[in-house]
Amino acid sequence: MLSIISKKFNTGFIEHRTLLTAGIGESYLADKIKNFEEALPAEIKLAYLPNYGMVRLRLTIFGTDKNKINQLINHQFSLLKENVKDVMVIDEDLSMEEVVGKLLKEKNKTIATAESCTGGSIASLLTSVPGSSKYFMGSIVSYDNSIKEKVLHVKKETLETFGAVSEETVKEMVQNILSIMQTDYAIAVSGIMGPDGGTAEKPVGLVWIAIADNKKIITKKFNFRFDRNRNIQLTATNALNLIRQLIVDNS
Repeated sequence: MLSIISKKFNTGFIEHRTLLTAGIGESYLADKIKNFEEALPAEIKLAYLPNYGMVRLRLTIFGTDKNKINQLINHQFSLLKENVKDVMVIDEDLSMEEVVGKLLKEKNKTIATAESCTGGSIASLLTSVPGSSKYFMGSIVSYDNSIKEKVLHVKKETLETFGAVSEETVKEMVQNILSIMQTDYAIAVSGIMGPDGGTAEKPVGLVWIAIADNKKIITKKFNFRFDRNRNIQLTATNALNLIRQLIVDNS
């Protein structure tokens, strides 16, 4: 019925093209592509769709000639990709966890997580993707230091000397989860999500993330300054993006 109505009244066609960026705020991204946006043909609209450390960019066009509008939007999408190539995650409408899962599936690799401050949020994101059982092996949520020590085998001296929220601790966490789970990749996080628990030396929002494969460990420090939920979400997003970059680099 809808196809008959479309033919009779020539309702036209709508086409979308979406890509995902990470590691850049919406305002900085807008500045980055200002010239591109100003030069867009009038029939193409650009939308910014931000979400916890990521921004989707979506081009939309409406027209009656399907071939013509596809050619036009594909050309502009290519230009957009060139403008954001250094911050682009993927040129598809996928979430970060879907991108990581897709890469792991394609490479036939596995992953595990050792989580403290995120309380299993990274594992939850990874397992929200259908088919994740092919690459996600498991997680140890070591919220208390006793679990870091007894289950994740983080050295007592490391925790006493450097504290749970430290580069030294997440390095041991990620190295040991790799060994325990026997996976190709691993993520470890530890931080202070707030609203309490911060100090002058280690304020609320301080996070250490470690990612690893069987050859190297990479660590990164973040200082988030938001509410507890947003700090957790940003930690999870950044951890997934870091492991994505490592998988891509390895390929």
